[in-house]
Amino acid sequence: MNSLIIFDLDGTLVDSKRDLCASVNFVRQRYGLADLADSVIAGLIGDGAHKLIERALEAHGSERNVRDGLRMFLDFYREHMLDETDLYDGVRETLASLADCQMAVLTNKPYLFSCAMLDGLGIYDYFSAVYGGDSFRQKKPDPVGMFRILSDTRADPESTWMVGDSAVDVMTGRNAGVTTCGVTYGYAADTFEDTPPDFLIDKFHHLEDLIRHR
Repeated sequence: MNSLIIFDLDGTLVDSKRDLCASVNFVRQRYGLADLADSVIAGLIGDGAHKLIERALEAHGSERNVRDGLRMFLDFYREHMLDETDLYDGVRETLASLADCQMAVLTNKPYLFSCAMLDGLGIYDYFSAVYGGDSFRQKKPDPVGMFRILSDTRADPESTWMVGDSAVDVMTGRNAGVTTCGVTYGYAADTFEDTPPDFLIDKFHHLEDLIRHR
């Protein structure tokens, strides 16, 4: 099979919400701010760690506070990012079933954190390429990472998929001219209302049938 499947990470392959939320609230506590609910923080995720902290600090988000807060966040998250994070149901089995495809990860999470997470959860070896939010000057939805993966794998855009849980992923795929698939179980499925993907799945294991029978 010649398909290339490019995955988002948080909210698509892994449920990392609890550890991300704990890390964000750790920073807020340092600035004397009340904890935010997990559902609120989930809505802030998707545009990289810098944006996450900028949004989480709200009116306290001066340039200096965001810089210092980002450092605190990364230090804390590095130690705790696998405390409660796990793969979504069906991810490990479906990746194994799709092993005849080329697969890659394109996320706005920092590269080293992404690799450590994939390795810690035992799925790193499924991917021929992994790129993070600090791998390029531009983050998703800029298609630079998609184009790099297409070049790395020599894949045809017409047989390439971008799979993610948000409008950012849909726009990234659309900007690169590839087929998009959204997952409804992630953090930002509500954003699909204004930016609908080409296909939508409720369970990760539905992806195999979709790709093989399209």
